[in-house]
Amino acid sequence: MQIQDSRWQSGTGTATVDGHVPGTADARGAAPLAGGRSAPLRVDAQRNLEHVLRAAREVFGELGYGAPMEDVARRARVGVGTVYRRFPSKDVLVRRIAEEETSRLTEQARAALGQEDEPWSALSRFLRTSVASGAGRLLPPQVLRVGVDESGAPLGADEADEAARVPSQRGVAEQGDGRVVAPRAVPAGERDDAGASELLEVVGRLVDRAREAGELRTDVTVADVLLVIATAAPALPDAVQQAAASARLLDILLEGLRSR
Repeated sequence: MQIQDSRWQSGTGTATVDGHVPGTADARGAAPLAGGRSAPLRVDAQRNLEHVLRAAREVFGELGYGAPMEDVARRARVGVGTVYRRFPSKDVLVRRIAEEETSRLTEQARAALGQEDEPWSALSRFLRTSVASGAGRLLPPQVLRVGVDESGAPLGADEADEAARVPSQRGVAEQGDGRVVAPRAVPAGERDDAGASELLEVVGRLVDRAREAGELRTDVTVADVLLVIATAAPALPDAVQQAAASARLLDILLEGLRSR
């Protein structure tokens, strides 16, 4: 993915080149050296980076990717300047979190394909593992495409699957704790994210197998399956209550996916 000028996102007014401010850490949190090499972080800097990443997952998981960097800094108990030293624009931080979660979901889908012979068991395993991990709250918007064409007409399952496997990212409004977060603008360069495409392809194999076995409704698409992951991972203050609510909701959604 290629980041364009990020001044509007960071709010710092500092121009960036490929998402990077000269003299700041790169997206991995390492400080740049001459020749493009990266210096290892000091222990305290590495600790701050870990705090920022953990806080970002929590904040974005609760409020969506439109949440401000100030909320991330507050949750990490560091100054907002520390966050920007690690991630020169909000877009770079969003990409880091979304890429990590997309990669994790892809590995979970591969594991389900490799360890379950029965198509429905493989799809069900993937959904249960993904919901339990909470990754659905951090799915990048481009993988959550509803099965409609540009005119708003519903697509058939095959058409919707094909559309879902060619990501088209959109900003989406998120709501959490009574707050509605405005959608973030999406740089055009993110639309062809290789990680998202890989996720859609692997999940597509799970969907195709279950559909061909007659165990999945014929109108269910790849995007529908990913929407189940996002929907069945509520953010509740009590961990036990959250796990119970997720499991119950997923049982209901799985029953709705099965063919009759």
